[in-house]
Amino acid sequence: VQLQAFGGGLVQTGGSLRLSCAASGRTFSSNGMAWFRQAPGKEREFVAGISWSVIRTEYADSVKGRFTISRDNAKNTVYLQMNSLKPEDTAVYYCAAHRSGSYSYDALEYDYWGQGTQVTVSS
Repeated sequence: VQLQAFGGGLVQTGGSLRLSCAASGRTFSSNGMAWFRQAPGKEREFVAGISWSVIRTEYADSVKGRFTISRDNAKNTVYLQMNSLKPEDTAVYYCAAHRSGSYSYDALEYDYWGQGTQVTVSS
């Protein structure tokens, strides 16, 4: 069972990136999914979450209005569209599968994690 996150890179302030998280080994269509990030010297923090049914989404205040989480259950893939990027968005971004059909701000409630993809926003 594997989650693979990709799509990170170096972008200038105001730019955009789209992260993808592809699952293999099992389907996660019944799991809530989320993106977290961790900047150097800081704790891992919740960025965005999406329920298994796509009905519910939620965002950290710091990214609300700029980031959009989505999923394609047929492709077993979750996305994070990031627009209007700021230097403070610089971090390693991780996708994660929740143990239920919902999501949580608590990283301990996630059973599967991707390896992380680096996002660097230059000023």
